[in-house]
Amino acid sequence: MCGIVGYVGKRNASEILVDGLRRMEYRGYDSAGVACLYNGHIGVVKNAGKIKALREKVDASQLVEIHQATMGIGHTRWATHGAPNEVNAHPHLDASGHFAMVHNGIIENYKEIKAGLSRHGIECVSETDSEALIQLIAYCYTDNLERAVSEALKKVKGTYGIVVMTDREPGKLVTARCGSPIVIGLGADETVIASDAAAIIPHTRDAMYLEDYDMAVVTGDGVQMFDLQHSPVNREITEMDWDAGSAEKGTHAHFMLKEMFEQPDAIRNAIRGRLDFDMGTSILSGLDLSPRDVAQIGRVLVVGCGTSMNAGMVGEYAIEEMAGIPAEVEQAAEFRYRNPIVTPHDLVVAISQSGETADTLAAVREAKHKGAVVAGLCNVVGSTIARETGRGVYLHAGPEIGVASTKAFTCQVAVMLMMALKLARGRRMPRHQGEELCQWIARLPELVEKVLLQNDAIKGISKKYADKENAFFIGRGYLYPVALEGALKLKEISYIHAEGYHAAELKHGPIALLQENTPIIALLNNIPGKEKTLGNAEECKARKAPVIAVVSEGDEATAEGFDDMIVVPDCPPCIAPIPTVVALQLLAYHIAAARGCEIDQPRNLAKSVTVE
Repeated sequence: MCGIVGYVGKRNASEILVDGLRRMEYRGYDSAGVACLYNGHIGVVKNAGKIKALREKVDASQLVEIHQATMGIGHTRWATHGAPNEVNAHPHLDASGHFAMVHNGIIENYKEIKAGLSRHGIECVSETDSEALIQLIAYCYTDNLERAVSEALKKVKGTYGIVVMTDREPGKLVTARCGSPIVIGLGADETVIASDAAAIIPHTRDAMYLEDYDMAVVTGDGVQMFDLQHSPVNREITEMDWDAGSAEKGTHAHFMLKEMFEQPDAIRNAIRGRLDFDMGTSILSGLDLSPRDVAQIGRVLVVGCGTSMNAGMVGEYAIEEMAGIPAEVEQAAEFRYRNPIVTPHDLVVAISQSGETADTLAAVREAKHKGAVVAGLCNVVGSTIARETGRGVYLHAGPEIGVASTKAFTCQVAVMLMMALKLARGRRMPRHQGEELCQWIARLPELVEKVLLQNDAIKGISKKYADKENAFFIGRGYLYPVALEGALKLKEISYIHAEGYHAAELKHGPIALLQENTPIIALLNNIPGKEKTLGNAEECKARKAPVIAVVSEGDEATAEGFDDMIVVPDCPPCIAPIPTVVALQLLAYHIAAARGCEIDQPRNLAKSVTVE
């Protein structure tokens, strides 16, 4: 959530800051601002609203600091404490105006800090928790910014990713993190700090990732890393594998549309080099599991939130069916608080596109503390979950900018299928079945391409349902998680109230809500349980609810009598979720577009949820 960018070097800082914020717009925000230091003065421009308005305000500013500075900090805020207005927007200044800071995270004891400052005559002007921290840093300052930051942070409870500057020490930025990501890009005579690689990639590919309780002193010449006790620490310089062009929409109307059409290539990247067709297994060396390790796994626990949890449910079904290993999916926030039973024979798989999801990261730490083997399934290389698990699988889906996940979900499912295959071949699956599954996984890009060819037809169907305010998605088996994900996509971007149900649950309450204006999206693919789901869809039709039937190619007769039909490739049950969900992504997208919704940045949502 939120976006941080900092710059120190030789170029125009305000231009780099605003462009960096623009590249992080997808993270979700409701206000933005920049602060630049020049000639001993800090100039601040901020506003409630979008980056476009901030850019216009910066261009019109009469502040020389904004136009001449070669260092500064910027921020996009997603409101937690206080309304989304200009006063609460970042960057925040201290009472003297000599210190500026941007902050991601939540300072849990900010009221206590504010009360303590008030006793010393220092009053905060905003409603935010963040301002309390910069006021505290300024109060702790004597003659060294990094020592003031470390002293202040020792008094803080909560999470933070911060960048601080003062006009008393020009040419220096101090950054620190605890639970909120910070990456530092190392360029030629310049350094860029950000909460997201998207803001750094246009300038350099060499980066350092801060660990929790790290602090860095950043200048145009380089970086010095410390812990909060001011002892030096070393962090590896890594090369980021993003392509700057992949974070642009190109000719597509929205990032979401672009990313849906990128799915064939994204899946190819996710499976490339990971299928052993001769042995009928998968090669997931990042899991670091020997055949003996696989044989000793007693249970697989999958933790995630939202879309990642839905992908984990597909994995749960595949692991149990193929490998015969008990598997469970747990909402990560629930896992961290309910004192789960975890043993050293459990494999815990943490799924997070960003690798920074706060609840999932906390679940990772809890599972490690209880002695489980923990693996991460992430898209962002170098993310916190990837580093803290030390083992796992990268998706290689490329940057996903749209808040509503599409290609990350299909790649997550593809990787979970390969993980199930690896576990199954190490346990009970015969080689010939493994070979067959390898062939089907390899065909996934082709199957998705066939669905994308129906984009115009699905767009036509969507127009009939754009004025609806409620919708149900129903499915069974491997398609139950797809029903959940389809409903999530529709509610995320169109603001239609949509619910996904196991088809058998329909008559246990939800059927009471059916009306002529309540569409049912019935997943009637040719898999076990289809006839039962078909009966449920007929029940909906009998109550005059319009039914969109999703059916397998060659089985179009199943949709006879229903209002609309979407055809997806016929494939085995474990493969069916991927082409089916792509059809539902397209349906949700076109309904949202017909309703005029802000698809890439839905209201109140953020791409990476780094707070509870």
